[in-house]
Amino acid sequence: MAERGRLRVTSDNDYSGDPDGLFQLVHHALSPSTELVSVIGSHLRAGDGFDDSPTTADNAAALASEYLGLLGRNDVPVVAGSNVALTDRRTPIESAGARAIIEAAHADDPRPLFVTLGAGLTELASAWLLDPTIAPKLTAVWIGGAEYPGVESPPGAPAAEYNTAIDPIAAQVVLNDSDLHVWQVPRTSYRQTLASYAELRANLTGPVGSRLVEVLEELQARVRGFGLDIGETYILGDSPLVLLTALQSSFEAWPSSSESSVLPAPALNDDGSYSDATVPGRTIRVWHRLDCALMMRDLYAKLAGV
Repeated sequence: MAERGRLRVTSDNDYSGDPDGLFQLVHHALSPSTELVSVIGSHLRAGDGFDDSPTTADNAAALASEYLGLLGRNDVPVVAGSNVALTDRRTPIESAGARAIIEAAHADDPRPLFVTLGAGLTELASAWLLDPTIAPKLTAVWIGGAEYPGVESPPGAPAAEYNTAIDPIAAQVVLNDSDLHVWQVPRTSYRQTLASYAELRANLTGPVGSRLVEVLEELQARVRGFGLDIGETYILGDSPLVLLTALQSSFEAWPSSSESSVLPAPALNDDGSYSDATVPGRTIRVWHRLDCALMMRDLYAKLAGV
């Protein structure tokens, strides 16, 4: 059992969008404590600047396959999710991505299953709507959501956080309607994952690492062409998905070097912003301090020479 990893991961992300998802995918694929049982390419909002095509989920799956191939991980199944968001809180969208989550949840395997999500929640919401019996069989780790009450938002941040706004209805289903066990890394928490371009260039010198750095540099140059200077750091906001799963403690397995609290689930407005109310009886584990040093050291070590 140990050779397959002590836990299972299904990774769902918008790999044709923000390049931080590619860092997360490569990191997970190189982590021996996790069995990457499936990878799901998920969609972006219509007209998103990262990929404004109508096939963003398909494009995400293609990019995931490409990067897994660079690592020699053609053994990992890759599927696409829906290319569009939910239309209401009761109607799922049938997709290979949603079915991959259901299949992983019902697999005859005693190891814990984590569904890691670095974008919208369309596939997880659809999977639960299709089969609510998956709820006790997995832990969903989601990068998304605005700041909870009492936590200051970044200057100019929209009330509906980026990943939530990809599919606000799916966020309502997962956070408000379902009984899924959710670990949430909200905006102020995932913004802790700052890495400087200088340290990335110095530490990611192998073929795959250098390619990842080049993708960030290309993005930096592209946005500069629109008159925006994003500075000398980048938020690797999806990498906590690796920190909270693959890098758990040895005995009494837990993300023991990071900190979280169990909070009442916020009731979401239709645009994905938080209302002033909470959902009676519903709680979410919210990660508010992340061990970014461990996360980045591990990334650099695993990508050395790769």
